[in-house]
Amino acid sequence: MSHVLTLIAPPGRLSSAILARVRDALSALGADLGAPDWLAEAEALDLPFSHLNPEQAVAAARAALQAEPVDAIAQPAEGRRKLLLIADMDSTIVTSETLDELAAYAGLKDRVAEITRRSMNGKLDFAAALRERVAMLKGLSVDALEATWKQTHLMPGARALVRTMSAHGAHCALASGGFTFFTGRVAELCGFQSHHSNTLLDDGRTLSGTVAEPVFDRDAKLATLTRLAAEKGLPLSATIAVGDGANDLAMIGAAGLGVAYRAKPVVANAARARVDHADLRALLYAQGYRASDIAAD
Repeated sequence: MSHVLTLIAPPGRLSSAILARVRDALSALGADLGAPDWLAEAEALDLPFSHLNPEQAVAAARAALQAEPVDAIAQPAEGRRKLLLIADMDSTIVTSETLDELAAYAGLKDRVAEITRRSMNGKLDFAAALRERVAMLKGLSVDALEATWKQTHLMPGARALVRTMSAHGAHCALASGGFTFFTGRVAELCGFQSHHSNTLLDDGRTLSGTVAEPVFDRDAKLATLTRLAAEKGLPLSATIAVGDGANDLAMIGAAGLGVAYRAKPVVANAARARVDHADLRALLYAQGYRASDIAAD
């Protein structure tokens, strides 16, 4: 079979009855179907198919799934395993927006979060919005950085994703519009081999209200993807990128498998693959990893 449709759900939520509905939907469009291959019991499976393009397969699967908490990703069967992961950090690898949480210590969380929301939905220029938000934090004690870090939590499946791909020879990199203070710690905690982000400037005691130039933005994320792929001699088809905000769209669009993870509408609507229900291990199942292959989270 030329293509594969991967169905992924929270543990225990994927059933044979759901599979049957999806099979019927694809068959009705003229697809040839292979035998389903369960990657994780009641959680993830592959359904090989031919004579249907991936977009049609996903649309049919989503219509058949209706309100079921099941994600569907379709792609060519060949070349699913990727050797380079580029991941956004805020609201992707960690559960929060670290800049918004940092702003809480200046009593400005709501104001900063509104700017973040508009920026991540593509309503504002990212670099200008970042400079505006950082300027509002001028004079904030650098102690707030450590306090924010203590309240930062990994997204479920983050460590499993990075550790599993690394164990199978992939380079895993963070590419974040956030700050090195956080990306360095997240990289160490998860096992990312490199991290790329912005530098928040301070005088040793308080934040200066500025960020080092040039701002690490949408274009920089794409440039990081293409540079790392070139350095490692990989075609872009051997890469996977994941993120949730508008500044992730360029790298998601360029990667061999670009995934919108619990993403803003502008990203979810544009990405070829999206994960709305499962945790980050979904990116492993999409590459054909089995539950027995996946490292502890």
